[in-house]
Amino acid sequence: MKKIALLAALFAVFACNPTANTSDPTPDPTPVDPAPVDPTPAEPAVAVPAFAKGADIGWASEMEAGGRKFVKKDGTQAALLDVLKDCGVNAIRLRVWVNPYKGWSGKEDVVAVGKKVTAAQLPLMVDFHYSDFFADPSRQKIPASWEADKGSLDKMSQHVADHTTEVLKALKVAGVSVNWIQIGNETRIGMLFPLGQLNYNNKGTEFAGFVKLYMAGYNAAKAVYPEALVMPHINNAFDASHASWWFSSLKAQGGKFDMIALSHYPQEAWDGKTQLDAATANSRAVASIRSLSGSLNVPVMVSEVGVKTPAGEATAKQLLQSFVDEIKKIKGCAGVFYWEPQVDGSWRPEVYTKPDELKRLTGQSQSGWWNAYGMGAFTTGGKPTSVMDVFAD
Repeated sequence: MKKIALLAALFAVFACNPTANTSDPTPDPTPVDPAPVDPTPAEPAVAVPAFAKGADIGWASEMEAGGRKFVKKDGTQAALLDVLKDCGVNAIRLRVWVNPYKGWSGKEDVVAVGKKVTAAQLPLMVDFHYSDFFADPSRQKIPASWEADKGSLDKMSQHVADHTTEVLKALKVAGVSVNWIQIGNETRIGMLFPLGQLNYNNKGTEFAGFVKLYMAGYNAAKAVYPEALVMPHINNAFDASHASWWFSSLKAQGGKFDMIALSHYPQEAWDGKTQLDAATANSRAVASIRSLSGSLNVPVMVSEVGVKTPAGEATAKQLLQSFVDEIKKIKGCAGVFYWEPQVDGSWRPEVYTKPDELKRLTGQSQSGWWNAYGMGAFTTGGKPTSVMDVFAD
């Protein structure tokens, strides 16, 4: 019995360890340590259109969580991305805030929506505000969690780099394709005030603080998504002379960019203290885009456009149509994104009903805020208006 047990044990060893079989004439190769495996999956490839007809839908997830439904032009209920694609939209833009109210437009929200965008095979622009709420020329408020370092440009730059890296890595791990990355939102007079505010008294070094902060974001973005086009963004597309000075000076003072981004709201265009006629604002913006794309030798993206639909749907459509028709003719124009088209003119985010939260996030009283955004291009029933027909062409 002992012999039988010993033979059975030897058989088990040889069966479980085939390399122990010395009768095998083929020697095992020398063991080699496996190459390190990057745990981050490559993001799926999403084709980028020659001309982006995009939509910024930062409010969409909050709207859907509140029960808003969307329907196609034929009345068929569908997910918002499918409705937008049915309208001809071929790209999406999402903003990112650091620690926003209830997480809307925060990292997790952006990743969740970004996954849907990639699944729908739509290219994505990620717009970093570096704030807990909207950043624009009137305010570039430091996020509350960064406030302790508001006196240190080095520490603030590290916050920018860390936040950019954290958000983009989360998107990449989730398999989201990111095609364009915007560093700062409407930063005409700087970002993260006062550290990154442009100092017009220092000729030739006006952008010093801004460049350090901006480049911290630019380099972090390129490290995670090296093929993405990374860009700065300013408002007033119609102001050609200032835009030319701004981007040229940024470049001369150490800023890098693969593309530039502009905002254009023709019915809210002010030249100094004078409001421009909307048609004039359109023609000036077209001329500016043409000039900038040629002089800077990079593509221009109109990353925000909007028209006032409550003032008249036909007028709104005509203004948008005339603008888009003209910029399509510009070789250096990469596309246009309508800002929050899915809104109906009456819906507003929950935070707008919370004066204390608004004051905390902005430092301003509620009196300075919209009752509701008036440039949406959908009905209250979630159906696209004729304004969205512009994207079908």
